[in-house]
Amino acid sequence: ITLDEYIDGINNEFDWIIIDKEIDFSEQMKRFDTYFLGRKTYEITKNMGGNSFGKSKVYIFSNTLKKVEDPFHLINKNVKESIEKIKKEQGKDIAVWGGGELLTSLLNLNLIDEISLAVIPIILGEGIPFVREINKRVLLTLINSKIYSNGTVALTYHVKK
Repeated sequence: ITLDEYIDGINNEFDWIIIDKEIDFSEQMKRFDTYFLGRKTYEITKNMGGNSFGKSKVYIFSNTLKKVEDPFHLINKNVKESIEKIKKEQGKDIAVWGGGELLTSLLNLNLIDEISLAVIPIILGEGIPFVREINKRVLLTLINSKIYSNGTVALTYHVKK
């Protein structure tokens, strides 16, 4: 996320993301075995060469898609019930990957337990916002933070229910 709260540039570009060699993404990703993506993130993922999520389960949330390619799974109805069922399954944690609209929807449905983000030291001025049109305030408790040498600040918050 940028300092001015964007997750993508106005044209869905993410070339502004500063990758710090101190950040071990593969180690961080070991925590998850399930990913939730919105339609736009799914399409970007497909255009970049398909599934980079390995053997993890990946669910695509869309009101417009009728089907998705294997190994992805589509959820386009009964969202709250579907997610509650997935959350009860055995396994590791679930990550919402990209998609401010999906995050907003899941926050509005009270289905997010934790928010982890990395604040990149840049101001874009315009772009795709982190969240939009939240229907209520979401109270958070900081549970972890780390500052990297390039100025990126990683923050993890527990969502108060």
